[in-house]
Amino acid sequence: MSNGAHHPDTDGHRHPVTLRVDGDERRIVVDVRTTLLDALRDRIGCMSPKKGCDHGQCGSCTVLLDSRRVVTCLALAVAHDGADIVTAAGLADRTAHPLQDAFVDHDAFQCGYCTPGQICSATGMLAEFDRGEPSAVTGEPTDALELDDAEIRERMSGNLCRCAAYPNIVAAVRSVATNREARP
Repeated sequence: MSNGAHHPDTDGHRHPVTLRVDGDERRIVVDVRTTLLDALRDRIGCMSPKKGCDHGQCGSCTVLLDSRRVVTCLALAVAHDGADIVTAAGLADRTAHPLQDAFVDHDAFQCGYCTPGQICSATGMLAEFDRGEPSAVTGEPTDALELDDAEIRERMSGNLCRCAAYPNIVAAVRSVATNREARP
């Protein structure tokens, strides 16, 4: 006869999840309703993605999930079992990532709260551009893609900055894009 007790790893409300975060494999047990953001911050202790709106509107929780930018407040942790997650903290190897340097060089942050999400979004955006993925302001499909300021603003529009450092953010992203284009 069962007393109704369930093991937390096997009941219908909790589920084991494995996430690779910034190169480290982490195994956790989460409630099936736990967002990826809450799993990262509250269960793993990864504070790089910030908790902002909790509605997918501000972008402060943006990370790279399997090489694509994702707002983690709208993603359930159980839906991404086995995923590879890179936060702004994990972008750099031994030195700062070029976007991190550019944000400093162009004073592309004020309070810094949105900066990790902005940097992850910019990294993902540049990869999308490199793959030839259009945005809402991209010209005709036959036109060559050009990463001008309007294109950068559109592609970064899902990330809000409470301090309004937008011109500096665009300049930082443009400088990295220009430096990438100038390389052989």
